[in-house]
Amino acid sequence: MSFVSSPTPSDSPDARRYNSIRRWLGIADFLLGLLLMIILLITGWSAWLRDLAYLWGFQNYTLATFLYVLLLLAMGKTLGFGLDYYGFRLEREFQLSNQRLRAWIWDEVKGFLVGLILAAIVVELLYFTIRQSPLHWWLIMWALFMGLFILLAQLAPVILFPIFYKFEPLDNEDLRRRLVLLSERAGTRVRGVYRWKLSEKSKKANAALTGLGNTRRIILADTLLDHYAPEEIEAVLAHELGHHVHRHILKSIMVQAAITFAGFWAANWVLHYAVDQQMFEELSDFADLPLLVLVSALLSVLLMPAMNAYSRFNERQADRYAFESIVSVEPFISAMNKLAKQNLAERTPSEWIELLFHSHPAISKRVAAAEAWSRTQAAATPSA
Repeated sequence: MSFVSSPTPSDSPDARRYNSIRRWLGIADFLLGLLLMIILLITGWSAWLRDLAYLWGFQNYTLATFLYVLLLLAMGKTLGFGLDYYGFRLEREFQLSNQRLRAWIWDEVKGFLVGLILAAIVVELLYFTIRQSPLHWWLIMWALFMGLFILLAQLAPVILFPIFYKFEPLDNEDLRRRLVLLSERAGTRVRGVYRWKLSEKSKKANAALTGLGNTRRIILADTLLDHYAPEEIEAVLAHELGHHVHRHILKSIMVQAAITFAGFWAANWVLHYAVDQQMFEELSDFADLPLLVLVSALLSVLLMPAMNAYSRFNERQADRYAFESIVSVEPFISAMNKLAKQNLAERTPSEWIELLFHSHPAISKRVAAAEAWSRTQAAATPSA
């Protein structure tokens, strides 16, 4: 297959409209959740939910904490269901989804249950730690949270992903061998290459290097495998391997550790202030959970532009590694343009949209970087 460079196409009206609606949906969902937490606090409904949880939990603190988390998540899910459903209809409207309503509802139920289990574990640990060590709970919880974060990253490919998607070993032996060899050249060993049956739900394409240690594996969407040349798939994976080569996972964990440390410190300060102002009787009153959610949400929003900028820097490094490790950048360019078209992505978002919302550089910039790399290499190669 030959790959021909061409100017990056401009965004279609559909791509502009689709991405604009998705952004507003995300903003609306965030503000709705924020509003719910504020209302629960200023009306005293959070305390009412706590009392209800104690009543249903037979006055047992641990059981009441779980029931409070259940009630809180159920309220949030009910309030945001309209936006979630609109998001489902949006994917159908733009012909990006293969999923039927019944399957979507089942995924929503599974997502709620998984979220409930994870949230309950974290919240139970949180308030147990507060009760055991009121002065140093935030330091202890920070260490526990980071341990859970790393454990979840390791277990996600073998426990969480299969709840929502089907995976099977890649049956294309030649492609599997090429990708494993590419991984070995990058200095990482993968525990398998898997076909990700994304087409059962979506028409979008994707690929990833997931897991840590013994769970590290390559997953390739069938929507990618069925429509992209092996060279294009190699180019996409080479980018993913670039994250490993540049130790982006380790660096991201360290960045996350620093942010989480600041977050728990801020949460401790805010909780003590709230108790001093007699908003709550004690730190371990789990009716103060909405206040902790607010602290986390506001910190995330404040840091989002900086985190996106850091992510775009990492993505540019991973792209550069891909250019260096494949024979030609033409498959990378063609893959980027095909992915943009297939996923209805914005190739040329406005600067402020990219600054605030994009964790990846604009596709037009990635293609331009690949072309610039190609020209540099051609100029550096002596003529025969």
